[in-house]
Amino acid sequence: MRDSLEKEIPHIKFKDVSFSYPGKKENLIFKCNFSIKEPGFWMVVGKNGSGKSTLLKLINGIIQPKNGVIESNANIGMVFQNPDHQILMPNCRSELLININQNISKNEVNKKIEYVLDQVGLTGFEKRPVHTLSGGQKQRLSIACVLISDRNFILLDEPTALLDQTSQLKVLKTIKNLVSDKKRPLSALWITHRYEELAYADAVSELKNGFLSSWQEPSKFQNN
Repeated sequence: MRDSLEKEIPHIKFKDVSFSYPGKKENLIFKCNFSIKEPGFWMVVGKNGSGKSTLLKLINGIIQPKNGVIESNANIGMVFQNPDHQILMPNCRSELLININQNISKNEVNKKIEYVLDQVGLTGFEKRPVHTLSGGQKQRLSIACVLISDRNFILLDEPTALLDQTSQLKVLKTIKNLVSDKKRPLSALWITHRYEELAYADAVSELKNGFLSSWQEPSKFQNN
């Protein structure tokens, strides 16, 4: 259903990007170079305070680098750690409706809602009140909201940090399935401190001491 973006490959590139918050001498992000040129499930791992959320804010344009250049042709959507900070409406349908950014017919609206709920494993949840959803179901609804707004690049800021293991796996598998759809190019950049999640990634990088390591296959990744 992301017709306008089906043929576009989301692309992001950092060139010598550095960033420090006001009043701080040291750069939280220092001469960062990386690129994401193809659809897939990309993960960045790092300890608390390493700058992972700052990296996402730079990608999303919320903050600007002190030095360096950020290139992007991606249509970016964001999924936060706590879905309660993101979901505004009382039921699933109304939440999805406020994220549709097209002037389309009621029939097309219904098709898109049905499609994205199916994509995230929430078929039949259209009329469900949000307060009856589990934490994992709320996160998957947040992902559905990103999809229905025609985004082709999803940033996920430790989206399983507040979830139990069962819900954690469902959210991981949801993203894995979405990025594996070759007909509709989609990239996901997942920030985590949970090393057990890395097995689901197509490529892994570590943010440490302001530096982002090169992309590695999960099986070859080593935490130094």
